[in-house]
Amino acid sequence: MELSEAIQKRHSVRSYEDREIEKGTRDALEEFIRQCNQESGLHMQLVLNEPKAFSGIMAHYGKFSGVKNYIAVVGKKSPNLEETCGYYGEKVVLKAQQLGLNTCWVALTYSKVKTAFQVNSGEKLCLVIAVGYGTAQGCSHRGKQPQDVMQATAPVPEWFQKGVEAALLAPTAINQQKFTFVLDGKTVSAKAGRGFYSKIDLGIAKYHFEIGAGKENFRWAP
Repeated sequence: MELSEAIQKRHSVRSYEDREIEKGTRDALEEFIRQCNQESGLHMQLVLNEPKAFSGIMAHYGKFSGVKNYIAVVGKKSPNLEETCGYYGEKVVLKAQQLGLNTCWVALTYSKVKTAFQVNSGEKLCLVIAVGYGTAQGCSHRGKQPQDVMQATAPVPEWFQKGVEAALLAPTAINQQKFTFVLDGKTVSAKAGRGFYSKIDLGIAKYHFEIGAGKENFRWAP
């Protein structure tokens, strides 16, 4: 499955089968997480067979069931941490989709089980990503139109249009899609709006934009 197809097929899934992640799939996912950590400086960790985080009242409120596996998205405290977590966390999400797994970003409706993962001095847990075999594949939700989240002088290049369309398929907190992409020649600026977890959402959307637009077609503004 190409990343462009993974973007189309990925939907947030909250209900999971009582089934362990197959060894080959687990090993591939853990190796990919290791590579992302090495590249980003994050400390993401795959937590397996740990049901306590999603057994409380908050998980019930979030309509989660059967979640026993998740990725703890941990990193060193910095002004860019949330955006970095979004960008690299979504890399892992789409890799999981390619491996036949389902996922869901989770910011509030889970319990922190401190013995399940490691948070070193100077680090923080930003959020977690539920992962496993979904009881269903999830569904798409109505969102904004491309013109709502982009600024560009006409004519708009095809690569920019495709990038924005891919960004609009990115998961965001309560489907708020509070980001804007601005085109200036071959330079693109991505801006986060106000809202819960908007910087994490921006990181996720930027990774989607890169896949849709093709990194060879543009450069990010400093």
